[in-house]
Amino acid sequence: MLEVLVALLVFALGVLGLVGLQATAVKQAGQAKYRSDAALLANQLIGSMWVGNRNLAELQAEYSSADEGAGYKLWLEKVSATLPGVADHPPTVTFTQVNPLPALAGRPAGGPVLTPSLRVTITVKWAAPGENLGSTPHNLVMISQLK
Repeated sequence: MLEVLVALLVFALGVLGLVGLQATAVKQAGQAKYRSDAALLANQLIGSMWVGNRNLAELQAEYSSADEGAGYKLWLEKVSATLPGVADHPPTVTFTQVNPLPALAGRPAGGPVLTPSLRVTITVKWAAPGENLGSTPHNLVMISQLK
């Protein structure tokens, strides 16, 4: 009789371990979905930027989170519909003009002409359902060079 009770105890502990493992797996699968959705949304925004005029002033007016242009607002609606907690943690889109390095001394004349490039940084944040209210939101940062 004692052996049966010990066997039931061992079996119950094993089942409890499997239930805990299953709960963790479901939570991690949800987080992976949010990460892949955030990456897809950031890629969609970068694709929209590539299709349009890649002038810094026009990109900032259309897509910068600080200026809240039409392109940013349209994209923000998609993000809000896809990821949880975006209303409390809106995504940011910033642009940086990157100047090339100055010409190196002793470089032969007629070398390549370096032009300034434009870098966009997109930060998407979300808070998964069921997480603590004071916890730090999850985020994805994507940096791309546009020209």
